[in-house]
Amino acid sequence: MKKFRFPLRPVAVLRAHRELRAREAFAAAVHTYMTAEEELARTRARVAQFEAELFAGRRERFSAADEAHALAAYRRECGAEAETERTMIAARAAMGERRAEYLEAHRKLEVVNRLETKARTAHRLEANREEQSEFDDYAGRRAATRRPLFSAV
Repeated sequence: MKKFRFPLRPVAVLRAHRELRAREAFAAAVHTYMTAEEELARTRARVAQFEAELFAGRRERFSAADEAHALAAYRRECGAEAETERTMIAARAAMGERRAEYLEAHRKLEVVNRLETKARTAHRLEANREEQSEFDDYAGRRAATRRPLFSAV
């Protein structure tokens, strides 16, 4: 039986490498998105804390200087929240793009893998046919050279 050789093996190797790189890029994008989401949650918690402090401060005595500083800090936190939210949205969009790239690379690799599987199956069937043909030829030669046990004479 001759050895199986898949002619598209170099293509499969390249596609496997691209799929691996796409998977790593997708994993990095997921990590970036999760980090941005956690940062947004922390920022929102700080904004909620500022709002609670501002509301609690209004129940006590009023100091314009303290209120001005607190309000300026609150506005900075709101700005930071908006920026963090934009960063998180951009990270989500990048994650979606990396996911699409990974799925495309995986699909292309699967196409080559299916082709290889089909080629291996065809090779195996052909080898089995050849082997069976050799057995049939051998059995035919043996039968032709065999002397009969009983003679008709």
